[in-house]
Amino acid sequence: MNQRILLITGWGGGTKLLTPLQSALQQKGHYVELINIFNVFDEAVLQYQTDHATDFDVIIGWSLGGQLATLLVDQVSKQYHQHKVLITLASNPCFVANEQWQTAMSPSTFQNFKQAFETDAITTLKKFGFMVCQGTTTTKQDFLILQSLIQAQNLDRLKHGLVCLEKLNNVSILKNYLGHQYHLLGKQDYLVGYKVSENIQKLAAKFLKVELVSGSHGFPVFQSDSLTDKICQYLEKIE
Repeated sequence: MNQRILLITGWGGGTKLLTPLQSALQQKGHYVELINIFNVFDEAVLQYQTDHATDFDVIIGWSLGGQLATLLVDQVSKQYHQHKVLITLASNPCFVANEQWQTAMSPSTFQNFKQAFETDAITTLKKFGFMVCQGTTTTKQDFLILQSLIQAQNLDRLKHGLVCLEKLNNVSILKNYLGHQYHLLGKQDYLVGYKVSENIQKLAAKFLKVELVSGSHGFPVFQSDSLTDKICQYLEKIE
């Protein structure tokens, strides 16, 4: 059955990074709308996106986009009593470590990154792009592909995105979500360690599935065809 899919990109690079995945999913017959990150701490923006999300069957997000997708399915569940299918790609429910969720970036490392971004956004974005590709034998080639797809981003959008990465903790949402959820993480991911998969699995939600795939943090960009096959197989099984 063809699904209506809302696809949310990650921080830093714009929507074009996921156009190969969007195209691959559309070639399988699904309708896919691709959107950029947004500021969930703006109530009006969150409400607009929540209302919009009700038009879709599946909400997919990459990295920060996965956290935003998680918030949207939670809001749709609370406000509309609909359980959308949630799929996250290379996404940590809590990006910065705290006492309850240790498998994440250390607060000091994140603060250093945020400070570097304030000082020199362009250089920091380039370094971040390399980290997205890091961990595999094709890092250099992948980085060139990434650079060709990256679009210039509004600085305020990126700053709001950093606040989301710093403050969002969606662990309890995943633990309590009553809808289907599928979390794919990269074995060689430099930004979201593969051990996150074990911790998500331990949440033991009713319809939770976690899978490790080979690849860097950028696997949704560089492996769009194989990822599409996994997503489609998953959606067919839960119909």
